[in-house]
Amino acid sequence: MTTPTIQITQVDFDKLKELLRDRSRLRPEDKNCIDALSAELDKAQIKPPEKISPDVITLNSRARLWDLEANEYLEMTIVLPERADLSTGCISILAPLGTAMLGYSKGDTFTWNMPGGQSRFRVDEILFQPEASGKAFS
Repeated sequence: MTTPTIQITQVDFDKLKELLRDRSRLRPEDKNCIDALSAELDKAQIKPPEKISPDVITLNSRARLWDLEANEYLEMTIVLPERADLSTGCISILAPLGTAMLGYSKGDTFTWNMPGGQSRFRVDEILFQPEASGKAFS
């Protein structure tokens, strides 16, 4: 799995570190991605929310990805596990694709281990980013 350095906000970093410490919030299916998320956080470039580029996927961002393997678009909002609802396109940060999306920018291509094997995605558009809209969740 090739994962270059990602960018995340200090606020997101703090929320995610707390999530990883508080295992009572995790569903059994979420526990598979804990190590992957922890590894991403360990190598992430952390920025104040006001310094993050508007084309970076942060928590609560909605992005359009191109699945390079399936040749189809996916539109997802990356959220904390308790807000995940795939029927509305809200994917948990602890789902493989949720962990994979975090911190990438428009135009980036990334490869990630998914349940069916390795997949490649390209970030085509950031449809909503809380920091850019002034609606960052505290």
